[in-house]
Amino acid sequence: MRVSAGDLEFDWIGDWARLPAMESVSRGWAHHGMAFSNEGQIVTFHPTESLVVILTPEGELVRSFEIPVIEAHGLTLSTLGPGLPQSIWIADNGRKRHPDHEYEYLPDPLQGKVVRVSMAGQVEMELFEPAVPGLQGDLFSPTSVIAFDEHLGGNGDIWVADGYGKSLVHRFNSNGEYLRSIDGTRGAGRFDCPHSLWIDTRSGTPELLVADRANGRVQVFDMEGDYIRTIGSSYFDRPTVFANYDENLLVGELNARITVVGPNDELVGYICDNTPVSEEPAWPNEPDAAGIPQRTSRLVEGLFNSPHGITSDDAGNIYVTEWLIGGRYTKLSLQG
Repeated sequence: MRVSAGDLEFDWIGDWARLPAMESVSRGWAHHGMAFSNEGQIVTFHPTESLVVILTPEGELVRSFEIPVIEAHGLTLSTLGPGLPQSIWIADNGRKRHPDHEYEYLPDPLQGKVVRVSMAGQVEMELFEPAVPGLQGDLFSPTSVIAFDEHLGGNGDIWVADGYGKSLVHRFNSNGEYLRSIDGTRGAGRFDCPHSLWIDTRSGTPELLVADRANGRVQVFDMEGDYIRTIGSSYFDRPTVFANYDENLLVGELNARITVVGPNDELVGYICDNTPVSEEPAWPNEPDAAGIPQRTSRLVEGLFNSPHGITSDDAGNIYVTEWLIGGRYTKLSLQG
């Protein structure tokens, strides 16, 4: 099926990923991200198992390995120095939904953290809630983590979004020492689910993007954490995740579309927009006869249901994971 946004045209390739442990896929409530590696491979997670999954652009399994998390959520890649292999930063929001418990999270209490692992799964660093008065207690449930790497012009600082907890963004140095937190009040307003972080280098000056999801906007900060501007209040619904796309930015929106943003923060267009589906009962799933959510039958080729992870490759193809029971992994193959 051919889909488009502005001058961009893609072929929709459904059921793209060849996942390990296929027999357990349908039982998992997919809730994760993805990234494109320096080796030309797609890095993502399994919907059910605590596994990193590495795939070719054709969707063939390269390898998988276990990771010490409860719920692998946000995913970014990091290069610690010239000539070194990439590492994987994972935000573990500390609890996982199980289909047979309706929309409840398990376990309780949650056990949120962020962890950096090698491309073979060895743990390299773990970070927890800052041990600072006023920040501890209640929920710490990180949804995104990203490092300001040297190749981006950075100093190795690590930024962590507590998106499902206190709606704060924390800054650590490269050794994991806490530096500061921002909450949006010195910007466009208090964050409400800062779901994803991105370091945008398109202008030549790195900027920190915060997907202020429940507020329907993206707030932009300099790399010290000082507010610059807001993007998309007039055209975003629920901005959830970012990916580079040449001079443009891709923003996955949970409410069923990919939004393409131009170099001047302008709306280029929507890809596979299916926003009305988010108003359906028990979305992103559907209820069974007893009202328990089950994998939805509303999935339609060429339309998204609930984008939650996104990346693109060097050829301009786009890869999307979606938040629902059993997950959905789709490739949009660039045409022309």
